[in-house]
Amino acid sequence: MTFQNTRDFAKQLDAQDHLAKYRDEFIFPKVDGKQVIYFTGNSLGLQPKRTKAYVDEVMEDWANLAVEGHFYAEKPWWDYHERFAEPLSKIVGAKPSEVTVMNTLTVNLHLLMVSFYRPQAKRYKILCEAKAFPSDQYMIQSQVRHHGYDPNDAIVEIHRREGEHNIRLEDILAKIKEVGEELAMVLIGGVNYYTGQVFDIRKITRAGHDAGAIVGWDLAHAAGNIKLELHDWDVDFAAWCSYKYMNSGPGNASGCFIHERHHADKDLNRFAGWWGHNKARRFKMEPDFDPVQGADGWQISNLPILTLAPYLASVEMFAAVGMEALIKKRDNITAYLEFILHEIDKEVDSTFEIITPSNPEERASQLSVFLHGEGRPLFEYLMKNGVITDWREPNVIRLAPVPFYCSYEDMYEFGQILKKGIIG
Repeated sequence: MTFQNTRDFAKQLDAQDHLAKYRDEFIFPKVDGKQVIYFTGNSLGLQPKRTKAYVDEVMEDWANLAVEGHFYAEKPWWDYHERFAEPLSKIVGAKPSEVTVMNTLTVNLHLLMVSFYRPQAKRYKILCEAKAFPSDQYMIQSQVRHHGYDPNDAIVEIHRREGEHNIRLEDILAKIKEVGEELAMVLIGGVNYYTGQVFDIRKITRAGHDAGAIVGWDLAHAAGNIKLELHDWDVDFAAWCSYKYMNSGPGNASGCFIHERHHADKDLNRFAGWWGHNKARRFKMEPDFDPVQGADGWQISNLPILTLAPYLASVEMFAAVGMEALIKKRDNITAYLEFILHEIDKEVDSTFEIITPSNPEERASQLSVFLHGEGRPLFEYLMKNGVITDWREPNVIRLAPVPFYCSYEDMYEFGQILKKGIIG
C-alpha cells in the first residue's frame, strides 16, 4: 500500500478498519477537553468500558452473598480463574491446561525459577539480554545469589554490537553455543521493552534446548501483542503481566505458562500452597501437598477476584476479536506511523532515528524513536498537547499504536503535533 500523509487518507484507512468500532469500547483521558492520542499501551493499557460491570458484579456478590460467593456467585470465586484457561491459551498458543493466572509478573518468574533453575556444579549459568527490564535483572541476580553463585560469573549477557541498537539473532545463538555445557537456563524478554525488538522465540528456544538448558520467557511486552505458539515452540515456562496490551488495570494479575511435559514431573521443586492442591480434596485440609495436574498446580493462594475481574473483561474481548485480526492491524498501523515519522523528518531540521527494527517480523506494536537534536522539552510539549507517550533517557520516546484503540487519524494528527513542537 502507498501511504499518504493527509488527514483524508488516514480517515479512509479508519473507514476500512474492521477493528475501528472497538475504539469506542475504551475510556480515553482528555487534555483540554479533547481525547488524547494514547501511545503508552505498552506500559498501561486503557480501561475498557465493560470493565466496571465485571468489577461491580463481584462487589454485588460480595455484598449479597459474603463468603457464599465462593460457590454461589454468578461466576463463583472458587473456580473464577478457570475461565481464563481457554481464551488465554489462544492468546499465547498453548493448551488450556498449560496456562494459569496468579500473583504478579516478577513474583511468578521467581516462583517458576524455583522449579526450573536447578544449577549444578558445572551447569549453572543463566543467559539473558543486556539491558533487560530492571525487574528481570534484579530477579536473576537474586536467584543466582540464593544458590550461592556470583552474578558476575553466573549471568551471561548478550550485548548489542558497537553502534547498533538491536541484538542480532546470530549473536544470541552463538553465545548459547559458546556457553554450552555450563548453561542452565536461557531467560529473555520476548520483546525488548526499550527498543521494541521482537526476538525469535522458536529458534532461541530450540538452541537453548540443544545446549541442554531450560528456556523461559518474560512476555510482558509480548502477550496480547505478538503471535505466540508457546506449546509448539517447546518453551519450558513463561510469564506475562496483564496490564499492558491486555488492559487489565495497573499492577494487575500475571499469567503463566508451564509446558505440559513438566506437569507430572515430581522431581521439580515448587513453592506449594493451598490453591495448588488437588481441587477435589482441597477442603479436606490434608497435610501432604498433592498438586493439581497442570499449570494451576503452581498456584499458591486463593485468587484475588477483584483483580481478576478486569482481566476477564479484557480477555473475553480478545476472544471475540482474535489475535490474527489484531496482528494484521498492528502491522499496518505501525507501518503507517513509521511512514508519518519519516515524512515529518523531511519537513524539519531534526533527525528522527527509529531504533526499532524495520523488519516487520522483528517488531510489533512499538516504535522507539531517538530524537537527535531534541530533548525532554519536546516530550513535554507532546504531553501538554494531548499525546501521551513515554520518555526514556537519553532522548528516546516509545510509541505504541495499539490496534484495539488507536486510529490511523491518530497517527496523522501526532505527526502534525510533532512538527509544530519542533518548528515552534
